[in-house]
Amino acid sequence: MDEAEYDRARLGQSRTEGLTRRSLMWIAAGAATGAAVGGAPARAADPPILKPLPPELFTVFGTNAETKWEALRGIGDIVPVDRFFVRNHTLTPRIDAHTWRLRVHGTGLRGGPVELTYRELRHLPSDTITAAIECAGNGRGFFTSQQGQAVSGTAWKLGAVGVARWKGVRLSTVLKRAGLSRAAVDVQPVGLDPDFVSGGVNLGPVRRPLPIDKALHDVLLAYEMNGEPLPPDHGFPVRVVVPNWIGIASIKWLGQLEVSAEPLLSPWNTQFYRLLGPTYPAEGELVSRQTVKSAFELPWEATLAAGRQVLRGRSWSGNGRIRRVEVSTDGRTWRPARPIGHGAGTAWQRWEVPWHPAPGAYTLRARATDVTGVTQPDTVPHNTLGYLFGAIVRHPVTVV
Repeated sequence: MDEAEYDRARLGQSRTEGLTRRSLMWIAAGAATGAAVGGAPARAADPPILKPLPPELFTVFGTNAETKWEALRGIGDIVPVDRFFVRNHTLTPRIDAHTWRLRVHGTGLRGGPVELTYRELRHLPSDTITAAIECAGNGRGFFTSQQGQAVSGTAWKLGAVGVARWKGVRLSTVLKRAGLSRAAVDVQPVGLDPDFVSGGVNLGPVRRPLPIDKALHDVLLAYEMNGEPLPPDHGFPVRVVVPNWIGIASIKWLGQLEVSAEPLLSPWNTQFYRLLGPTYPAEGELVSRQTVKSAFELPWEATLAAGRQVLRGRSWSGNGRIRRVEVSTDGRTWRPARPIGHGAGTAWQRWEVPWHPAPGAYTLRARATDVTGVTQPDTVPHNTLGYLFGAIVRHPVTVV
């Protein structure tokens, strides 16, 4: 179920089958066009995001909208839809659930293609999970501002993440209903958003394969978010939710599932979402699980009053639950933060720590350690597309 390990095996099989040159050309092309990863411009007649984006809740980057961390202060584990971040490659499509069909097809099925209507999908056995979805580039801007390294793509701070309660049908249920073959190795969800153009090349609809073990384990085809039908910007009528993995795996506006008896390639596991750079192999390393991160529920460059304060924040990891969080306000010493609640599923841990500052300029730091023992480092290795920034973030505040 670890995609990076599966990818290494897939590349080995590709070499055996003589496909290396094609795949490496694909990867090299992606490195050259990486500046387009932040999203393609929307058509003038169609806004890229449909829901309101008030400036007190979001920072807007063209087709994308980042949640401001101060907008989560006082909010529980679940992020309301009105402040849940948006990551669009192109724009939010308008889809009619009555005419929508999910087509399941490919060489990994025992029979021919199968189609499901929205009504039929909702009548299948359902499940509800609480899970985070996080863009692989969350924190990308800190490669430049903290480490002085140039990267391509949207310059997110830490707000390209959100936790929601998702209801839908297990992907395993749909695959078994469609006649899954024992020969199946990959399942590729395909979105219904407009084709993505990068470097002048039409790469088609957003799609990214999942190894069959992960597809059958915990992946959900969600049609509700926080107890309501999925909003358009978050994948209506149906989206994929892949717990713990990077957000691109959770394809929105699902239209097809290609089930294959052979490994599948797409621009989203060859050109993009690979760690590329001088410290990585020529083909790069596939990005799959998220890193450990921590954020304060404060505005960037916040102004606080001297005297008693309670600093609050959240920490999360693609490896599982958070074991402990430490906070530094002086750049030298660390003290433990008090956990708030117990986390929620594959979500995050809220925390708080008291502080009694005098007037002056401060840099706040928070670092988390997850259940596997991974702790946030001071710096992380550079990659040209700016993925998986998991270092300790230096958050400036002024006390008056």
